[in-house]
Amino acid sequence: MYAIVEIAGQQFKVEEGKKIFVHRLEAEAGETVQFDKVLLVENDGNVTVGEPVVQDIIVEGTVIDDKARGDKVIVFKKKRKKGYRIKNGHRQNFTRIEVLHIGAKDAPRKERAKKVAPEAAIVTEPDEEKKVVAKKTTAKKSTAKKTEPKEKKSAAVKEDVKKPAAKKVAAKKTSKSKEK
Repeated sequence: MYAIVEIAGQQFKVEEGKKIFVHRLEAEAGETVQFDKVLLVENDGNVTVGEPVVQDIIVEGTVIDDKARGDKVIVFKKKRKKGYRIKNGHRQNFTRIEVLHIGAKDAPRKERAKKVAPEAAIVTEPDEEKKVVAKKTTAKKSTAKKTEPKEKKSAAVKEDVKKPAAKKVAAKKTSKSKEK
């Protein structure tokens, strides 16, 4: 079953369980939203087209993320031979929605199954925290080791650079004194 629904001035093909990005809505994460501008509904091969909308059908969803952002778009304007150049960037704000129900307004809705942690997982939480702490300490040590050899290499490179340059300068001075 799918439906074509109008959300924030755009049409989207939605199915139950599908996640979509729509232009920014005034809803926070975790809220339930309903869309009643359903333009078309397909149910097991039966297609219902609205005139302009299908009556008594809604699409219900949950807001997953209300602060999602799209990819950066670069807008560059130029006029040749005039010295006119403008470069602007833009990132569109989106709201991510998971579609939970498509159907009649009065029909029973499937409730989203909440993941409940078993008791064994609760007991192991302190162990997981210890593992995370252990990883952080090893990461700090490894970064310190990585920075030390780089400094040694850079000092060695500087010395190598100075030595040949000093020889060249000395060679130039001797050649000038011979010419006089």
